[in-house]
Amino acid sequence: MNMTAAEMIQFVDDLYAATGVGDFDTAETMLTDDFFITEAEGLPMAGVYRGKTALRELYAKVMTMVDVVGLDRVETTAGKDHAVTILSFRFADPSLAPAELCEVFRFRDGKCCEIKPFYFDHAVFQAAAALKASA
Repeated sequence: MNMTAAEMIQFVDDLYAATGVGDFDTAETMLTDDFFITEAEGLPMAGVYRGKTALRELYAKVMTMVDVVGLDRVETTAGKDHAVTILSFRFADPSLAPAELCEVFRFRDGKCCEIKPFYFDHAVFQAAAALKASA
């Protein structure tokens, strides 16, 4: 079943809404059994996270590494079987620049099967992790 661009954009909005309030039970119903997230080498959370609980596990890991106080979504665009969201993470320490990134969501059979974040500058995220580690 192919999703329309509007359906994919709404899906991404709903997934961010669920994870934003910690409702990972709902989020996990939106993911395929073989779902995975790939975080790039050079990030403190680098690696591939697999399975329906991958999002929950990665979120918990990241939140122990950095103090994120806001997630600002700019826009989501979609086509074929992908949607891409432009966003940034704001950190608790105002001296840290926000981490700018795009997240690619891939869909199969009405669910999300993959997320791949692309950070503009890994150093920003690394600085936030180093600051929290030194606290």
